[in-house]
Amino acid sequence: MMHEHLPDGGLIRKLWAGETDAYRDHLLRLDTDSRHRRFSGAVADEVVIRHAATASGPGVVVHGFFVDGILRGAAELRRNGSMFSQEAEAAFSIEQPWQSHGVGTELLERTLLSARNRGIKSLQMQCLANNQRMQQLARKFEAGLSFDFGGVVGEVDPPRSTVLSLMREAMVDSHSVATAIFEAQSRLFKAA
Repeated sequence: MMHEHLPDGGLIRKLWAGETDAYRDHLLRLDTDSRHRRFSGAVADEVVIRHAATASGPGVVVHGFFVDGILRGAAELRRNGSMFSQEAEAAFSIEQPWQSHGVGTELLERTLLSARNRGIKSLQMQCLANNQRMQQLARKFEAGLSFDFGGVVGEVDPPRSTVLSLMREAMVDSHSVATAIFEAQSRLFKAA
């Protein structure tokens, strides 16, 4: 659907090669609770930095929620195992001021479209048992939730890709590229 009823005039687009620094900075800005929920436990800055550096690797797609050109939320789709695996994991992070404003719903919608178009048959969303927001998000998209060792795994089986779903992602991506170029040029002009 891609409603994009987002707060503060924010927009959602894919992160492109060369934007891993923005992803790293976003993850490092997460408050203690948000970081704990994102990584299912406490992690040091060094772990976050190493993780963010892999975001432009093969089998990884990251959608970002940007406000005034700054990444404030992200959804990471990461294949499990090889590039051809039909299983993947989705992980979400949204900075505190933008939580509970529909950002997670929009990010998950984009992630499901990307998973569908990449032939992902099983998409898992792992979260801690006390992460009510993530559980609500999973339920919204009819994910089966199972409780395991104090955590929750939501599993969504995306439908197969179609010509329409492929075209939809291509159209969104072309808009994303234009937006990313515009944002980069705006930053250059502000710096000058």
